[in-house]
Amino acid sequence: MSPIKFGIVGAGWRTEFYLRLARALPERFEVTGVVVRNAAKAPAFQARWDVKTFGALDELLKTSSPAFVVVSAKWTDNHAVVADLWQRRVPALCETPPAPDVAGLVRLHALMEQGAKVQVAEQYHLQPAHAARLALVRAGLLGTVSQAQVSVAHGFHGISLIRRFLNAGFAAPTIEARRFISPLIAGPDRSGPPTAQRIADSEQGFLRLDFGDKLGIFDFTGDQYFSWIRGQRLLVRGERGEIVNHQVTYLKDFRTPIRLDLVRHEAGPDGNLEGKYLKGIQAGSEWVYTNPLAPAPLTDDEIAVGACLLGMDEYLRTGKSFYSLPEASQDAYLSLMGERAMETGQPVKAERMCWAQA
Repeated sequence: MSPIKFGIVGAGWRTEFYLRLARALPERFEVTGVVVRNAAKAPAFQARWDVKTFGALDELLKTSSPAFVVVSAKWTDNHAVVADLWQRRVPALCETPPAPDVAGLVRLHALMEQGAKVQVAEQYHLQPAHAARLALVRAGLLGTVSQAQVSVAHGFHGISLIRRFLNAGFAAPTIEARRFISPLIAGPDRSGPPTAQRIADSEQGFLRLDFGDKLGIFDFTGDQYFSWIRGQRLLVRGERGEIVNHQVTYLKDFRTPIRLDLVRHEAGPDGNLEGKYLKGIQAGSEWVYTNPLAPAPLTDDEIAVGACLLGMDEYLRTGKSFYSLPEASQDAYLSLMGERAMETGQPVKAERMCWAQA
């Protein structure tokens, strides 16, 4: 099997996820080149990652033939790069969010209606733990899910999980929002561990998404991504059972409750010599998730980004979407409406948007 060949526009922090994947799995992924618009940055970037760099998109496309291009530019510029790629009839795997505002989302929808081949690299529903939970929900173990409380990711990422757990589709909820600020000893960040003790303001955002018969609760503080003392929390409830973090409780029949743990199986611990990688996740005797990139030693988020690449490849071969532009637009739109509710302190009623018809 030949590797999936793709180019990248952008040389920021998120781009490095794709480069690590290509380095760890050269038989699965090949980066044909990276567009680095900052000329001063290009030599060091090329040396560090051993990839070809180009100053412009046309240079990349003239010297290589990627199956698609990952758009990992500044988040405010993603939609413009996607439009440039469509002018050249090149498929795009766009990083999140696909556009910074509603007008940009509408313009992207118009491109899709013209035939643009676009998927969005939303990875959270593909992270192993969330993928395992979603598999249980889709299997009907909880019955019809009516409530999802998600405290694992910011903005559109958290809303994406809420919509998927609730199977809310393009329903337009009423959104209420609140903000809470509390002191927190600062922990690590993208640059590494803290070098001294410092008290920082930790800003926590709450959204209540009322879909009528379904309820989504978004609760997140940015410290959760790196903090050693602020963990993730998740609750999904249906009439037959619920998932609380890594534990599943459901009714086999109305008199028989069953409790299962989501158990990770990893190679490497306790003297195991298979390597160091995630095999999958079991609930009882059933595998509810298997790692599509085993045996590469990857973090859960890297596995999920790799699954986006696999999904993009399948989309181009079969037309099957893994996270479509309409889905991404809906999540980004509801996130924007949540920000409006946060700023005004007033409930916001979302509207049914043009991409809901796609």
